[in-house]
This record gives sequence, structure tokens and C-alpha cells, in this order.
Amino acid sequence: MTDSHSHTEEIPAIKLWVMGARPRTLPAAVVPVLVGAALAVGSAHPVWWRISLALVVSLSLQVGVNYANDYSDGVKGTDAVRVGPVRLVGSGLVAPQFVKRAAFLSFGCAAVCGLVLSMATTPWLLLVGVCAIAAGWTYTGGPRPYGYLGLGEIFVFIFFGVVATLGSAYVVAEELTSAMWISCVPVGCFACALLVVNNLRDIPTDSTVGKNTLAVRLGDARTRQFFLLLFALSAVFVIAVAVQKPAAILGLFGIASARGAVRTVRGGATGRDLIAVLGATGRAQLIFGLLFSLGLLVANS
Repeated sequence: MTDSHSHTEEIPAIKLWVMGARPRTLPAAVVPVLVGAALAVGSAHPVWWRISLALVVSLSLQVGVNYANDYSDGVKGTDAVRVGPVRLVGSGLVAPQFVKRAAFLSFGCAAVCGLVLSMATTPWLLLVGVCAIAAGWTYTGGPRPYGYLGLGEIFVFIFFGVVATLGSAYVVAEELTSAMWISCVPVGCFACALLVVNNLRDIPTDSTVGKNTLAVRLGDARTRQFFLLLFALSAVFVIAVAVQKPAAILGLFGIASARGAVRTVRGGATGRDLIAVLGATGRAQLIFGLLFSLGLLVANS
């Protein structure tokens, strides 16, 4: 009996799919919706039922990207040797076609909810949604995946920072303010930090299989510096928001909650030691989202 078969018997099916959805990355989908909702408070004619659909869209896209990434890396063989959490296809635990189907189902759920939101607000959301789904699939899928070219962080910043935050605020308030534009930057920086620490951990294995992530291109030392820079940029833009909305300064306490992750990365941790950093960064992202949103809520009330 192979190891993959014995693993399949040991791990319940539902747990396999939860593992494949990568729960530690889900704060990247929740935080922009929280911040967007807080930014919409105090608008002239808010429509609050739409925020629930915005959350479903964001979570579905994140899970869809995770399954798509699992499938594409798995069939290409780039997940064959890993030090991170288990991958469904790469480990042989789930057949590739089922993971691909799960990705499409997740993207389909996002598309349906996004369609409802676009019908209620503006047709432009359709174009945004199509771009988001296409970007999610081609991150590691297709003939020239841009995640292998070192462009993954750009996708994450745009779609899980700018688009998700502004989109969530817009579907409720149907307006975009300067505070909304500034606020999406720290949200995007936190989302990027998750990807950066993930790719920092995988530099040795990614470089051997030709997966030229930004971390591989920058190298170990500069990737660690980039990780720290993302938190510094977050602080700068939180302070910029606080100029308009003083209570938003609470977001700085959320950034400070990442100090453990920063200390570990600065200390030169590698391999499995960085798995815990991924979880710590996700927790800090959620704390930041809650505190920053609370500050915005107070300021807008």
C-alpha cells in the first residue's frame, strides 16, 4: 500500500478539502470586506445586505485560487517536494480532476454572487469579476503562469487589497472616497505579506523546479527585507487615513501584533519554522482588520 493511500485512509474527506482550502490564508479574504464595510458606514444611502454577498465573493475567490494553485502546481510537479502544509494533488491524496472541479465550483460561486451585486450596482463589476477569476486561475495555471514570473504579489495586492476593499465599500455606499483608496493599501500589504512568507519558505524547492516567484528572484535576504517593508508601508498608510479619521490609528496596534512574525523572519528562520510564521501573519492580519475597521467605524459613526 502506498503512503498516499494510507494517508487518505487516515484523513477524513472533509478534512482533506478544508486543508486544501488553506484556512490560514482566509483572513486575506475577510479583512478587506470588514474594512470596506466600516468605510461605508455613514454614507448617504448604504445598502447593507450587499456586504454578505461581497464576503461570499471574496472567500470564494480565495478558496478558488487555493484549489487552482493546488491543482496547477500538482499536475506540473512543482509541489512534489514541499516543507509546507500538505497539497492535495502534489501528495496524491486527491485526484487532480476533483481539485480542478472544486476550483471551478468556487469561482462559479463567486461569479453568481458577483453577478447579483453587479445587477444591483454597476455592470463594471462584471468586468472586475471576470478579471479576478482569470487572474486567480492563471496565477499558476495556463501555459505562462504569472506566479512563476514573480508577479504573484501584484495580483494579491490588486485583487485582495484594492479591488476587494474598494469593491466591498462601493457595493454598500455606491461611492469611492479618498479614505477608501488610502485604506486599501495596508489591506493589500498584509495580503502580500502572507504570500511573501509562504514563498520565502519555498525558495529552495521553488528554485529547483523553475518556479521563479518574487522570493526566488529577490533571494532570501531581500525577501526578508521586503516582508518588513510591507508592515512599514502599512503603518504609513494607516497614519495617512488617521489624518482624516483619527480613530483609524487603532490599526497601528494591529500592525504591532505582527511583531512576533517579523522577529522570526528577521532572525533567519527557514523551512518548517516559517509555517508558524504564516499562521502568525494571518492572525495579525485578522487583528489588524478588526482594529482598523473598529477605528473607521468609530470615526464614521
